[in-house]
Amino acid sequence: MNKLLLLLLGLSLNLPAYAAGQNLNWTAISMFAVVVFMTLLITWWAARRTRSKEDFYTAGNSISAQQNGLAIAGDYMSASTLLGVSSMVFFKGYDGFIYVTGFFVCWPILTFLMAERLRNLGRYTFADIVSYRLDPQKTRILATCGSLIVVVCYLLLQMVGAGQLIKLLFGIDYQISVILVGCLMLVYVMFGGMLATTWIQITKAILLLFGGTVLLYLALKHFGFSLDRIAQAAVSSHQLGEKVLQPGGMLSNPINALSTSIGLIFGLAGLPHILMRFFTVPNAADARRSVFYASGYIGYFFIIVCILGFAAISIVGTSPQFFVNGQVGGELLGGSNMVAIHLAGALGGNALLGFLSAVAFATILAVVAGLTLAGASAISHDLFSKVIKKGQATEKQEMLVSRLAVIGLGIVAIACGILFEKMNIAFLMGLTFGIAASANFPVLFLAMYWKDLTTRGAIWGGFTGIISAIVLVILSPTVWVGVMGYQTAIFPYDNPALFSMPFAFIVSIVISKLDQSERARIDRAGFEQQVVRSELGARQEDLEKAPLH
Repeated sequence: MNKLLLLLLGLSLNLPAYAAGQNLNWTAISMFAVVVFMTLLITWWAARRTRSKEDFYTAGNSISAQQNGLAIAGDYMSASTLLGVSSMVFFKGYDGFIYVTGFFVCWPILTFLMAERLRNLGRYTFADIVSYRLDPQKTRILATCGSLIVVVCYLLLQMVGAGQLIKLLFGIDYQISVILVGCLMLVYVMFGGMLATTWIQITKAILLLFGGTVLLYLALKHFGFSLDRIAQAAVSSHQLGEKVLQPGGMLSNPINALSTSIGLIFGLAGLPHILMRFFTVPNAADARRSVFYASGYIGYFFIIVCILGFAAISIVGTSPQFFVNGQVGGELLGGSNMVAIHLAGALGGNALLGFLSAVAFATILAVVAGLTLAGASAISHDLFSKVIKKGQATEKQEMLVSRLAVIGLGIVAIACGILFEKMNIAFLMGLTFGIAASANFPVLFLAMYWKDLTTRGAIWGGFTGIISAIVLVILSPTVWVGVMGYQTAIFPYDNPALFSMPFAFIVSIVISKLDQSERARIDRAGFEQQVVRSELGARQEDLEKAPLH
């Protein structure tokens, strides 16, 4: 373990030397090395405390509500939030605020509808809740399929983003960048498990909030701490003029906007790496408080990035070296999603640019680790232990499969990250949230709240959500036109959730109502006991002593 940590640290310090001919920012590289070293220290500390599968999957239920709130915020405040949202506001103006609203509205749903029952009825994965009163093997197969598709799609997005970010910032070859990210992710998850992943998320969230706050202060200082002056400067500098402060293209097609919003709102409630966070706290009350804390951190950060996007319109947009051929990025960092990084360089010099770049990289690492752990848990706990071994697997066997699954997911992530370097993979975001909203959320919600849900209804509804979301994304403009090259898309909207999620709900309800089998009778009879157990806050270990199946 110690030798591997030293090897990876040395790799992170020496890789920039291979970027021959590059004008490297050694301040950024130094901060990057410091951040990597911090995360490796956290992993070493966590590895010494990870002794059981409870430690590996849920950090031994030892995380406090405030700590978990920071970790949830860290999971959600990805590099796409810092870089993507600020760039969207920069280019689209007020429409960026609308997009952020869709991301944020989901938190009341998690707080009031799901947090307590998730914690009371689950143990390691959300499949524990779905399978409590339904057929455990069939529903776990469904949950594993939904989880792995979401994890792989999201993982691929993060790996490509990480590779491009490190390549552009430090001059490292793209393939080496992806391999570096994959190796670090393997170390975090294999040795530190959920404890390391959680504390890396907490550290990253604190650094991200700190860096964003410093940049916000500098931006406000530049405009005399006046939001009116920021708005006036944006209007005078942006090619849209006054329209930059008005709703625009995102609402020109209300159905598309509604479908995207539904995908964002309900997709979050079906992301497996977010749902796993509720099992790391001691009780349901802490689970609910975790979401409350997370909402505050995330809301504050969203306000920061939106203000930064507007401030960058005049600060970054008027600097020729930052704005080339109508696109931010030009030759400095080469990408239209680097507005926040450019703003940091313009206001804080190399020191702030390096710090924010390093934090953006740490953000991707932490999210990748959380996704990998969620995928490995689905494979080892749900598929291997509960389906293949029918609950008879030993803890040693399950932990071995977990670590093998981590290695397998790491190899897949690295290979796909390299393979998809040149491809347009923007559709994967819509697919990720579409499947999470259409397959995972309906089945999970109905399992917790509708007494008539049956195994047959859950299976039909869940796979209907998966298949319909995939088909509609393929037929959407992003894939049908942007990837396949056809002139007109068969399905005219970017996100499938408005159609695939209700379809999954309807199929689940209709099939369950028509189901009069003996298994359906058991499924319905178990609902009342599930409610009682949920309200009492019983631990899953106690529930498994008296299974309903």
